[in-house]
Amino acid sequence: MKPPLALATAARVLTQIRHDPRTVILLLLVPSLLIGLLAWIFEDTGVFGDLGPALLGLFPFIVMFLVTSITTLRERRSGTLERLMTLPLGKFDFIAGYTLAFGLLGMVQSLIASAFAVLVCGLDVEGSLWLLVTVAVADAVLGATLGLFVSAFAGTEFQVIQFMPALVFPQILLGGIFIPRDRMPAVLEAVSDWLPLSHAVEALNLVADGSGATAEVIREIGILAAFAVVFVVLGAVTLRRRTA
Repeated sequence: MKPPLALATAARVLTQIRHDPRTVILLLLVPSLLIGLLAWIFEDTGVFGDLGPALLGLFPFIVMFLVTSITTLRERRSGTLERLMTLPLGKFDFIAGYTLAFGLLGMVQSLIASAFAVLVCGLDVEGSLWLLVTVAVADAVLGATLGLFVSAFAGTEFQVIQFMPALVFPQILLGGIFIPRDRMPAVLEAVSDWLPLSHAVEALNLVADGSGATAEVIREIGILAAFAVVFVVLGAVTLRRRTA
């Protein structure tokens, strides 16, 4: 991998997104708006306090997954990727550039969503705020890398959406958002241990209720980072220049 080429790819992606206001709004504001809506729905109840930390991982994960996978798919369908590959740009350069670009956007998105949840919606955080934001950022980057990987197997935007029930919904159901994982049937709990969103929710809850040590949270962040690296490598290996 050549870092200058990866950085150039990241700059190109960010420039393209800057000229697309709808994508900018979807990336930066929609997660905060959804969190605010749920906080309003559960006003004067304790539900938002229980679900709020998990939502900081859930909504950025979903949004980054969708935007990244669809954007990468369009690059391939339009022939842009095929033209880029005639240059000295390798698959890892392309994937690394996209990861950097959407990782930066995920960082901004998570900062906005975390600040909105805590300062506006009144989410109570017993632990460190910087740890909360770090976990949220790691989860947004994870969604982007999963989207890069999935885009290799989709031929249309509709097919990208079809991956949601297969790859994202099971993680939501088994991630400990609706019921603690240790109260699930043993088989489902074992499966959830291998799902990245489960570790994001676990880390966010540990920070929010102050029940976890910093080392414990960092361990969960390390697991998220490992999943992201795996998705980047798989995305580079499976990347196709063009969609038939």
